[in-house]
Amino acid sequence: MKTLDKLSVPVIQGGMGVGISMGNLAGHVAKEGGMGVISTASIGFREPDFWEEPLEAGKRALAAEIKKAKEISEGNGMVAINAMVATTHFEEMVRVACENGIDAIICGAGLPLSLPGIVGDTDVLIAPIVSSGKAVRTIMRYWDRNYGRKLDFIVVEGHRAGGHLGFSYEEAEKAAGEPLDQIVRDVTGIADVPVIAAGSVFGIEEVRSVKEAGAWGIQIATPFIATEECDASRRFKDVIISGSEEDVTIIKSPVGMPGRALKTPLVERTQRGERVPPKKCLQCIKTCKPAETPFCINQALINGFYGKYEEGLFFCGANVGNVNEMTNVKAVMEKTVKKWEKI
Repeated sequence: MKTLDKLSVPVIQGGMGVGISMGNLAGHVAKEGGMGVISTASIGFREPDFWEEPLEAGKRALAAEIKKAKEISEGNGMVAINAMVATTHFEEMVRVACENGIDAIICGAGLPLSLPGIVGDTDVLIAPIVSSGKAVRTIMRYWDRNYGRKLDFIVVEGHRAGGHLGFSYEEAEKAAGEPLDQIVRDVTGIADVPVIAAGSVFGIEEVRSVKEAGAWGIQIATPFIATEECDASRRFKDVIISGSEEDVTIIKSPVGMPGRALKTPLVERTQRGERVPPKKCLQCIKTCKPAETPFCINQALINGFYGKYEEGLFFCGANVGNVNEMTNVKAVMEKTVKKWEKI
């Protein structure tokens, strides 16, 4: 069985879809000794047959991105995928990752209760993204009772994280969710496995609070966007770099969860009650109702990837104001590790 011991630094790069964290970013993070994470969300969007055969396009793209990341890593660190439980092809993406030598599978946007059954007897590490001790207990009991399987590690995400959040809309909007360091304490008291703290763990005091609470390591995402190695377009990166704390808002996502993103014209329109109906539905999200959804999150994220500010969705963490210049993965990793080791 693999363990996190292969990581020479306690840093995981958060998964960012659509197309923001793919093989290039993940591979370079792994090369520096961390865990690079490929997002499976609509990963095949650049394939020529994506709109006709999204599953086949996604499977083909995922296999290629894993191969790319592994080659770039030169055998260092670990390469993982982030698979959203709420996506229609969740199980298929997990199976493809296992078949192509992925080191770990991290799952959010829902409780991955069926995950052990999908990975079977492979030596792939499996971990949920949670925002409460209650969620950990639920997963632990279900996995033990139905599969005799334990969690390999846990990503604990606070309410200041980017993208989809495991809190209510009110908690996220008012920043009233339980503090991250307290959730880390709760989870470390429940599960005897490495706990990774996530959610705008940026400054030295934030790192200190989660480390003293018992975190094994930290996960960061938004700072990696402003790197040369990030898979996003330069226009996407420029939008993030120019964003400030005042530009960040909480949206009601078609996934059925609140999400943190930049306040773009698309977001403002939907917050005023306007609707941007999907032009074509791929049924990418299990919980999405095409006839009612305020906008197509798949198309909005694709637009964001290409830097289309008017029509795009740009997920980011609450710390986006601290990301204000281009850099590289090595520099981000060194700064992060220095903060961790300083404590």
